[in-house]
Amino acid sequence: MAQLPPGIRFVTSFSRDQWYRAFIFSLTFLLYASFHLSRKPISIVKGELHKHCSSQVELDSYKEYAAQIQPVKKPFNASQCGWEPFDKSNYKQLLGALDYSFLCAYAVGMYLSGLIGERLPIRYYLTGGMLASGLFTAMFGLGYFYNVHNLWFYIMAQIANGLVQTTGWPSVVTCIGNWFGKGRRGLIMGVWNSHTSVGNILGSLIAAYWVSTCWGLSFVVPGVVVAVMGVVCFLFLIEHPKDVSCSCTPSSSSKTFLNGASRCRIQMPTLNAKENGKSQDPEVQHLLTDSESCSVSLSSSTVATGEGRHGTSAISFLGALKIPGVVEFSLCLLFAKLVSYTFLFWLPLYITNVEHLDAKRAGDLSTLFDVGGIFGGILAGLISDRLEKRASTCGMMLLLAAPTLYMFSAVSKMGLEATVVMLLISGALVNGPYALITTAVSADLGTHKSLKGNARALSTVTAIIDGTGSVGAALGPLLAGLISPSGWNNVFYMLMVADACALLLLLRLIQKELQCHADHTLFKEH
Repeated sequence: MAQLPPGIRFVTSFSRDQWYRAFIFSLTFLLYASFHLSRKPISIVKGELHKHCSSQVELDSYKEYAAQIQPVKKPFNASQCGWEPFDKSNYKQLLGALDYSFLCAYAVGMYLSGLIGERLPIRYYLTGGMLASGLFTAMFGLGYFYNVHNLWFYIMAQIANGLVQTTGWPSVVTCIGNWFGKGRRGLIMGVWNSHTSVGNILGSLIAAYWVSTCWGLSFVVPGVVVAVMGVVCFLFLIEHPKDVSCSCTPSSSSKTFLNGASRCRIQMPTLNAKENGKSQDPEVQHLLTDSESCSVSLSSSTVATGEGRHGTSAISFLGALKIPGVVEFSLCLLFAKLVSYTFLFWLPLYITNVEHLDAKRAGDLSTLFDVGGIFGGILAGLISDRLEKRASTCGMMLLLAAPTLYMFSAVSKMGLEATVVMLLISGALVNGPYALITTAVSADLGTHKSLKGNARALSTVTAIIDGTGSVGAALGPLLAGLISPSGWNNVFYMLMVADACALLLLLRLIQKELQCHADHTLFKEH
């Protein structure tokens, strides 16, 4: 018998379940990357919506106008300062209104999105959201082709886009959480979460290609891409492994991961298991309420196996808030996302002022912060998997982030090389906790024992956590805009205080994790 070709041997070396999981991993990665691809054009096009007019141009225009005997009607949008209405002196406020309208709509809509999403099939819900997002993204660009100069047209396009884009995150996190167990969830989701940076980079490249010649296409093309990916979602997305007769979770070790509020898994004697008459899923996460302690028997927990996926009712908003750890991680993410989005919106301007670079070079340099964020997300997931402690991992990175931000503000003034290094380090430490909370932690909390197998609750839990974080995303750029006139150092002080607040909110959960670890060690010694 002839030996099989290497390619065929490679294909057959993986099981059917593994191929399905790889497919879902790649598909959800591309789906959410397309969401971020459609968010990026507005930051690129801002320079075209308002152009800095030189004083000489303004003087020549005034002289030419004054020399004419008869007044001449100004052609529509003949301003040399950009696109009306963004060509006025208050352009910063108008452009800021576009950002805040999207971010505020996204924050408000996220709370509703999870409640709606868990009551609908993920494939239909996500498809509808992507088609609508493609429409409203392209709608902004159509203002260029139809000569629309009404500010409210663009604001309403941003608000509508912010609302429909909330369908994305709860849906993809729920789907990826269904397909991947807790065994290596932190690492897997850390790699998977790099879709945000990939989408940002692709969005920048697409928008920059047309920004100087026809900025409307900078929105229309990403809108078409999102809509096409929505069709792909409808045709290929598989919500749950049971839908194609795959195993619910990949094989892994019998580890239970701590989410701060979670309890440690202690191997109890066989007698306890018999008394309960219930088998324990090795990947079930056991979370404690405040009144519980690590000495309570594991037998009191309810196994979250996902058997009630279709038969259980959707969880309420208040019910999701009662899950131990949801409130703490949500508020922590508010401050963590405040820091991350402040860098996202203000970093290019800061680099321009400090390094005296042009806008294009400053924008290119600022992408190093996203590169550092990719490594930070993967590192956070890897560490949390190894330590089996999500809250402690976040706390450790937040503790290092605050002094790093201070060093960044001081070192970045010393030269370009120092700025590059600090951008990578700051990006890793700032985005690491942000990535871990929005992915692995959200998925872990969505499988809390009190849910009694209701896998549909994962969408609501994810929406609450990311929705609260989005409030910080809206506040961060706003506060930076108000504080920056008094000096960039004050902006960094604000960011350091935000990091400290995020850390303080996790202290109780970190204490529980450490106590559980100590009790677990004591139990093993006896």
